[in-house]
Amino acid sequence: MDESATTIRVLLIDDHAVVRRGITSFLASTDDIVVAAEAGDGVEALDKLADMAAHQQLPDVALLDLVMPRMDGVETAKEIAARYPSVRVVVLTSFGETERVHAALANGASGYLLKDADPSEVEAAIRASTRDEVFLDTAIARQLTHQMITPAAGLRSLSARERDVLILVARGMSNRAIATELSISERTARTHVGNVLAKMHLNSRTQAALVAVREGLVQP
Repeated sequence: MDESATTIRVLLIDDHAVVRRGITSFLASTDDIVVAAEAGDGVEALDKLADMAAHQQLPDVALLDLVMPRMDGVETAKEIAARYPSVRVVVLTSFGETERVHAALANGASGYLLKDADPSEVEAAIRASTRDEVFLDTAIARQLTHQMITPAAGLRSLSARERDVLILVARGMSNRAIATELSISERTARTHVGNVLAKMHLNSRTQAALVAVREGLVQP
């Protein structure tokens, strides 16, 4: 049997060499999954994919982190899905905030794992992606299920405009600056800020900023 026909080829994308080394070592113990190439960030990954495509050696799966320099994982997943639709994307990251999960899945990821996942789960997610199945970390799946069966709260209770206001608050902008940025009156901006705090059960702008960072709306 032609080994190339059965081997699952992986492009490993993570800015930490020690992480790449550990994953490569584990996958080497499997019978049919190999790390075909590595990249330290999204820009390098797209360069590697272009070269691999030119040689008709595209990987089956891209296993990537979310937080990387130059181009983050969500943008990288989006670009891979657009340019190389045959390559499945599985996220392996330390961040489990629902905003990040939704963003990754919405931009083409077919799997989402946390870095404390058992190695067997990483293997299972890679295999599932090649079957066009979605594989979610148990904790992530539980979190998403909880969101579906509970009333709207937190970020999900905010309107699109209120989310914009929250992001600007997290960037340290005053009501006047927010008003200028959104082309609204300062009074309206003040009302929006008050609504954001009330809906999210927060007591201060500082708390709102911390929530925005925790949920991945802005960088810390």
